[in-house]
Amino acid sequence: MVHLRENNPDIEGEALRAPLGEFAPPLRTDHPVSRPTRSRVARLNERLRSLPAEIRIAAGKESGQGHLFHFVPVCIGLGEVVWFSLPVPPSTMSLLALLPLSLIALWFSLAGTNRRVLCLAALMVVAGMLLADAETRRMATIILDAPVVTTVTGVVERREAGAAGEWRYVIRLSATADPVLRRPPQRISLLARSRHGVVRIGDPITGRARLSPPSGPALPGMNDFAFQSYFAGIGAVGFFLGAPERPSIARAAESDLWTQVDQSLFSLRDRISDRIHEVLPGDTGAFAASIITGERRSMSKEATDALRLSGLAHITAISGLNMALAAGIFFVGLRALLSLFPGMAQRYPVKKIAAGGALLAATAYVLISGYQVSALRAYLMTAIMLVAVLIDRPAISLRNLAVAATIILITQPSAVMGPSFQMSFAATAALIAGYAAWRKAPRSIWPAPTSTYGKLATFAAKFVGGTLATSLIGGLSTAIFAVTHFHRLSTHGLEANLAAMPLISIIVMPAGFIAMLAMPFGLDAPFFWIMGGGLDLVLVVAHTVAGWGEAAFIPRQPTWFPVLVVVALLLMTLLHTGLRHGGTVLLVVTLAAAFLRSGEQPADLLVSEDGRMVGFWSQQERVGEGRVLASNRKRPPAFLFDQWQPALAAGHHLPPSMESAPVLPPPADWKKEETWDSATIQLARQTLEQLVKTAKTGRFICIRGACAAKLVDGWTVLTVDRLDLAGPACDVADIVILGARSRMKGCRSTATFLSETTLRASGAVEIRLGAHHDKTIEITPALSGPPRPWTIHRLYDWRTGETARQHGIDSGAMKDKDSDSETERKNGPHNPAMHVRQ
Repeated sequence: MVHLRENNPDIEGEALRAPLGEFAPPLRTDHPVSRPTRSRVARLNERLRSLPAEIRIAAGKESGQGHLFHFVPVCIGLGEVVWFSLPVPPSTMSLLALLPLSLIALWFSLAGTNRRVLCLAALMVVAGMLLADAETRRMATIILDAPVVTTVTGVVERREAGAAGEWRYVIRLSATADPVLRRPPQRISLLARSRHGVVRIGDPITGRARLSPPSGPALPGMNDFAFQSYFAGIGAVGFFLGAPERPSIARAAESDLWTQVDQSLFSLRDRISDRIHEVLPGDTGAFAASIITGERRSMSKEATDALRLSGLAHITAISGLNMALAAGIFFVGLRALLSLFPGMAQRYPVKKIAAGGALLAATAYVLISGYQVSALRAYLMTAIMLVAVLIDRPAISLRNLAVAATIILITQPSAVMGPSFQMSFAATAALIAGYAAWRKAPRSIWPAPTSTYGKLATFAAKFVGGTLATSLIGGLSTAIFAVTHFHRLSTHGLEANLAAMPLISIIVMPAGFIAMLAMPFGLDAPFFWIMGGGLDLVLVVAHTVAGWGEAAFIPRQPTWFPVLVVVALLLMTLLHTGLRHGGTVLLVVTLAAAFLRSGEQPADLLVSEDGRMVGFWSQQERVGEGRVLASNRKRPPAFLFDQWQPALAAGHHLPPSMESAPVLPPPADWKKEETWDSATIQLARQTLEQLVKTAKTGRFICIRGACAAKLVDGWTVLTVDRLDLAGPACDVADIVILGARSRMKGCRSTATFLSETTLRASGAVEIRLGAHHDKTIEITPALSGPPRPWTIHRLYDWRTGETARQHGIDSGAMKDKDSDSETERKNGPHNPAMHVRQ
């Protein structure tokens, strides 16, 4: 036998593959066995050499198990993000030309798996860019170019009630008068504060209104509201100057079937909201309406702030939580009801019948909710899960989430840029991945409880632990997007969700769902009362947690930070092999780099897009903790300052110091072509020069019509509100900012000049000052490059009806040393009136 083993290679192979105990002789234990040892460096080198092979094996497992399908929406979304973010995106023809090239490359790379995956990824990226281009062309929203007061007439398409009795109307504009707009938008959003007969959806409306274009980014890198309005089809926002009226014309006939269906659904939504407010007044009814119909404007500011500060604002949005609870309650309830009839339960698949009924309920829910992005995402995910039940497939999986994300990215590419899409999909992916990891974890070694009290305690522990884990995973996965878009982070969101989510899951949603089913029969009031009681407790939790402290302000992070964090989260949630640990390493390295980085040098001067608000960091005044932002406005616009404060981590606003003297000359009457004489010009120059000399380095000093401040290294800034002050201001300050329209493009002195006109193309700017002796200034605009469809309105000239040439501010270091300035330094000061008459 031994001879056969020694000479038969087959047996030798079997011996090598066999367990040690079968063929090997027993080891002797009377003396130690010596084993070769290697240094840690050698083991590390061997590990690094084998790492590429291990990565290829893991990638093969991911591909073999179909996990690469999870990256289909990632590639499509990447293409859309690139197209929307590029200053100059590729042309449509070039993208169309790339498609056949990608297909040809895919055809010739079928033999190689890695090459095939790369070609497919490139093909989907190009497809995403084409989808973004197609949606932009399809929308073709006309955005108002400048604020105007006019009489509007149109048809109400949407309406929402406010907390103080005001109404917000979305109007499809049909006509304007006094003046007639040459370039009217298709839809406008107007606020009506005056008492009036509420206009129903589908009825005509008219009134005198002030219209304004949607605002751009408050600072470079921040949210662009014009982008959102463009893809929402809203071309102007504003308010009625009086009470709107119904014109004495017949109701407009609708030729579009979809428009009629849309108006019918929103009319039904309004009636449901009115019924909820009738049963539950105040913030309780507004809270209930936001959960059921998505109407969130009727909640008071105090309640809204409490929910936001406590981290419970996500409850008011119809998202995955609401949709899952609604569909789950209907699914479980219908299945339990059908199971009460043994004959039906044995003859028919009651589980699939319940899934079909839950699908109809979820469809009705999304239709009456206004089909917001979060609601559509939640509905698609829920519908795919229920369809999976109907066809006997796993209901909860990342594949279903990928299908839902792909559908949204194909039908609405612009949603990828919004926080709703990003936060909802990030939270869902993290929860699914966390649930999958929990199922693979080893079970507890403790025996299952047998007593009733032990079972109740186990159930309570699992419920609390599940709620805690869900809140923790959801909060951590969406934190990066909350920081990127809102620059704030709730510090007590975990505690608030732990206290409030049981109330939402056990009391609020079941009672609200039953109330909706009972509403056609007039039996909804008792269930709405139960729902209101649960919501009152949630509001108590929100106010209590909000009182523990403000949300933490997180200043703007560099561009690489959210990009790397998103890549890390994708690897951690969408992969199942050891490759997902690469995401963990990347996340840790990114967070460490962000924590250890020295930080970007803050701008020395901040200018709003209309030039009316200017701010800088005060070096002398300190109030509590945090940096102090000094501005030239005693009461800065809340809409603007609420964006500046968290993005800049400003702890306090320092208003200007108002001076009673000196007094500027009265403004000239430009309509009558009256200009100042030389004596008035000299008086204005002396007044502004005296104001600049008395300016402080820690705050603005203002008189009526002008403000001055001193910045680092002796720089002086002068802000003026009147056009006739621009010329004298150029002679006495280094930086002049005019908060009004002007044809003047710059100062003839060495001063840097900004006006509302120049800022139209550039948007808000940040200014960093260099050495004062050579007048070096670095200006960073919020909008750069050629205009995009959602910014082209900034260059439209209503006088000529044409798009003017872009004359915005280029970023980079600039030195104002033009020929005019050199001539003036040689020949003496110029006539400031020439600035105005250019």
